[in-house]
Amino acid sequence: RSMSTRAEILPRYLRFVRGLVDSSDIPLNVSREMIQESPVLAAIQKGVANRLLSELEKLSTNDADAYQQFWMNFGAVLKEGLYEDYGRRETLLGLARFKTTTSGTEWRSLKDYVAAIKENQTAIYYATGPDLDRLASSPQLEGFRARGIEVLLLTDQVDSFWVTAGLDFEGKPFKSVTQGSADLGLIPLTEGDAPAASTSDEVSGFIEFVKEVLKDEVSDVRASERLTESAACLVAPEHGMDRQLEKLLAASGRGGTAARPVLEINPRHDLVQKLAGLAADADLREDSARLLLDEARIADGELPADPRGFAARLGRIWTKALA
Repeated sequence: RSMSTRAEILPRYLRFVRGLVDSSDIPLNVSREMIQESPVLAAIQKGVANRLLSELEKLSTNDADAYQQFWMNFGAVLKEGLYEDYGRRETLLGLARFKTTTSGTEWRSLKDYVAAIKENQTAIYYATGPDLDRLASSPQLEGFRARGIEVLLLTDQVDSFWVTAGLDFEGKPFKSVTQGSADLGLIPLTEGDAPAASTSDEVSGFIEFVKEVLKDEVSDVRASERLTESAACLVAPEHGMDRQLEKLLAASGRGGTAARPVLEINPRHDLVQKLAGLAADADLREDSARLLLDEARIADGELPADPRGFAARLGRIWTKALA
């Protein structure tokens, strides 16, 4: 018997495939619900899905250019299986292709990524966001770039979901560069970069001051391991949702109350070191603390929480600078 619309043969993440399955083992004089519960149909579903994925594996091996074209057209849909299909995750991870901080115009597989992993690197790092160029210039990537660590750049909406499913590839878990601590201490900087200096008491005191000023807006303020060029950035707390996933859920009306982010401050940045020396000017220090948070929000593609306050603080600092 041929089946086209009477039964769901393929999982939704293979919905771009069209075809007919011919079987003499399934009666057509029963309801759709009974067909869906048939063990014969379950066997057909498993066999067809596995065969399609096997053919995609062959294509990726035998014709990389053709597979790249396939991935550019259907990769975002296929990645839904990473979230939905536990039994085939290993196969789907092998089929996945990614843009990364080192890939340029090419696409990279996870096997490529793991082959180039750094000594003492314990995770596969990724960043999620709506725009590839903005992701590539995120301040949160600075410490990884300085160590030559490759980071996956994930721009499809489904990426924010499948990375939360507890997956790993060849024993390496996936870890967001915008959540929790960076854990970069055991990975040396690339040749030519100076080693990170310890945080001075003066800067440590300034960080504690910023934490007190911003205690109602952020969950913590700490010295950053991941920043090398920027003065400050925002990251999500260790436990909870990544900031991009929070934004997606909030945009769909399902976000609830967002967790307060962590503000990381670069203790080696010239601006931070100069601000740390302004102990005698409490008003300027407080304005600077709040502007660091505003700057981090803007770098994350957000607006300052209080635009008028931001403008007023900026005006006061300009006035002092030009006096």
